[in-house]
Amino acid sequence: MASQLGKYLGILDLDCGLPVGAELPMPPQGSLMRSDTFSLPVIVEVVKGARADIVMRGDPALEPAYIAAARRLVERGAVAISSNCGAAIRFQPALAAAVDVPVISSGMFLLPMLLRQLPLSAKIGILTFNSKALTDDLLGLDDLSQRDRIVIAGIEGGEFARNEAAFPPLPTDLAVMEREVAEAATRLRGEHPEIGTFLLSCTLFPPVAPMLRRTTGLPVYDITTACRAALESLPV
Repeated sequence: MASQLGKYLGILDLDCGLPVGAELPMPPQGSLMRSDTFSLPVIVEVVKGARADIVMRGDPALEPAYIAAARRLVERGAVAISSNCGAAIRFQPALAAAVDVPVISSGMFLLPMLLRQLPLSAKIGILTFNSKALTDDLLGLDDLSQRDRIVIAGIEGGEFARNEAAFPPLPTDLAVMEREVAEAATRLRGEHPEIGTFLLSCTLFPPVAPMLRRTTGLPVYDITTACRAALESLPV
């Protein structure tokens, strides 16, 4: 039975190798993992065995662990569920079938809307953790003719990526995150001046979105955009 103490946004978190009960540093403002990012507080369940590299590969063996964690979140009072890895969108059908609350597993949900929102001459710039790992199956395109309108850049090889690849991850200063994501955006926009908006597929990127809006002058969307839209539509 769901908790009667409150209603929450539940987050399916990666298994980062942290000891049980370990004190985590406060994530930057705007993070998916911060309650003050949303209209409801956040609760978290770690998906056992869901290391970032395994989730990015799309290992189907993780599906039962994702479902079990989602059900635990609902039992604790989650009225909507999201995920701390955009590649978890591969488990979206199974998660949506397993629980009776909205599941927003990835900011990539927004891609079809953004393609329709802009003129056909405009492109969507996707900024991600590892551009090589963002394969076409994660885009969820029904109309493959739209693929040419999507361009992708990642931050692989940088300090942020190296820190996150550690097990458990090492902390990264927000200034470093902003610099590396901004560099990827500048590089991508230089190659594709037709970019009309940016979509941040990595769930670690929302704290850099305000900076990116200021420096590019373009709309920037991410997983928190999708979560806020879902929460605002609920009768809570």
